[in-house]
Amino acid sequence: MKVCITSKGDLPESAAENRFGRTPFFVIYDDETGKVIETINNASVNDASGVGPKVVQMLVSKGVNVVITGQVGGNANQGLLTAGIPAYAFGEAETVAEAYAAYKAGTLTRIV
Repeated sequence: MKVCITSKGDLPESAAENRFGRTPFFVIYDDETGKVIETINNASVNDASGVGPKVVQMLVSKGVNVVITGQVGGNANQGLLTAGIPAYAFGEAETVAEAYAAYKAGTLTRIV
């Protein structure tokens, strides 16, 4: 299973990013190994519109199963629901690694 976390940087030590569609990076963990397997630079971050659905399509193409972020806009929310990808709020976690650890501990709140 692939777990995607929105991030301000491309490392597990980077700050978690509150915005889903406008996040600068996506850090993807392999949930079986607990290791980062891919970091994606968000090519849609500066698009004028339609960012949420574009990002959801990209994550679906990458085989992402779960999203961890701060908040999700309406169009992205609908896209995630349609794709069957649950999203969780990272809450008090400050870094990508902390957000992943909180997900593994089962302490995050589902938002989609």
